[in-house]
Amino acid sequence: MAGPRQRLDKWLWYARVAKTRSRAQKLIAEGRVRLNREKTTTVSRPVRIGDVLTIGLGRRVLVLRIEDLGKRRGPAAEAQGLYTDLSPPPLPPPLPAEPGRRDAGTGRPTKRDRRRIDRLRDAVDKDLLP
Repeated sequence: MAGPRQRLDKWLWYARVAKTRSRAQKLIAEGRVRLNREKTTTVSRPVRIGDVLTIGLGRRVLVLRIEDLGKRRGPAAEAQGLYTDLSPPPLPPPLPAEPGRRDAGTGRPTKRDRRRIDRLRDAVDKDLLP
């Protein structure tokens, strides 16, 4: 393929996907970046206009199509012009647990939660008694 190209780590930094260039290199080295569906660990891999990057960032997955190669790390508006975001919509928040059940690590119930739990238990107890 002919045409202009740029190092992958530089492009990620210019597009403000990574805060620093060394962080961009670390993302690539950890295997969190795919270039056209192929996992890459080479930070100097060239990217071209039209390539699609899939980037795993924590709990999010970014899918970006390269629209332009950056000349500098400019403002956010300039960086957003370097790509088209093809990412899937975020997952909806989980449904609340049934009353009386709490997720591990969510802390103690509040006074309002405690009253709801007591009302639920009273209603269940009344239905079970003859």
